[in-house]
Amino acid sequence: MKTLFTFFSVMIMITHGLWAQSEKVNLVVIGAHPDDCDIKAGGLAILMAEAGHNVMFISVTNGDAGHHEKGGGALARIRMAESEEAGRRLGIQYVVLDHHDGELMPHLHIRLELIRLIREWNADVVISHRPNDYHPDHRNASILVQDAAYMVIVPNVAPDTPPLKKNPVFLYMEDRFQRPNPFRPDIAVDISGVLDRKIYAMAAHESQFFEWLPWTSGRLGEVPSGEKERLAWLKQTRRFEPSPAVRETLAKWYGPDQSAQATAAEAFEICEYGRRPSDDEIRQLFPMLKK
Repeated sequence: MKTLFTFFSVMIMITHGLWAQSEKVNLVVIGAHPDDCDIKAGGLAILMAEAGHNVMFISVTNGDAGHHEKGGGALARIRMAESEEAGRRLGIQYVVLDHHDGELMPHLHIRLELIRLIREWNADVVISHRPNDYHPDHRNASILVQDAAYMVIVPNVAPDTPPLKKNPVFLYMEDRFQRPNPFRPDIAVDISGVLDRKIYAMAAHESQFFEWLPWTSGRLGEVPSGEKERLAWLKQTRRFEPSPAVRETLAKWYGPDQSAQATAAEAFEICEYGRRPSDDEIRQLFPMLKK
């Protein structure tokens, strides 16, 4: 297995008994690129981590193509360092795998790599992209996770790691794509109280949010230079307010009063390939949801 960051540190954690404990909820979020997980699940990660649960973000690629001036190994090292800092700010483990940005394909060896990481983390919940998405890396990361959804419990697949005793709940991150089918918010988490901390963690990915993504949208000249101003600009230019559908789901899990007051949320769709949780189990897996 090749990684730019944390495979060997992961093994050290396992050896020294610092790995996820069974009495905690073990959450894995898998994105195609460094910063994907932060955008879609950074608030959830903060809430879970501060409650004592175990959270790991995985970027399947090293991000070595996503820039207008830099690239290759030099950019990959920048993205690795940014991810490490974002993980520190979130209070989680951040893994960056060594696969080229823009070239991700759903190959067997990468699926086995993810199966091993999901097993080693003893995942209860796994979250990734939906398979309909503008970016081929996002789509193929989703396929890789979907293809792992059953195999994580099959002993003869990746037999060098013990299979999970029960299939995790697999979820999709929210997006706005409508075809062939729109996102369905089965679970919504109110992150209003931790939004500024999420923005701070996202800002660790400086090469993305203050260089590459503004360049792709023609807004590079708008990016301020000061840290405080950059945080405010990032918060202003990203969408965090719940959509009407997400606000309706918030009402289910938090009640109508909190739903109406929520200023930021993250939503997730249950993937039919994993375990189909009841509402009671969802509340156990997402302890911030009200009963």
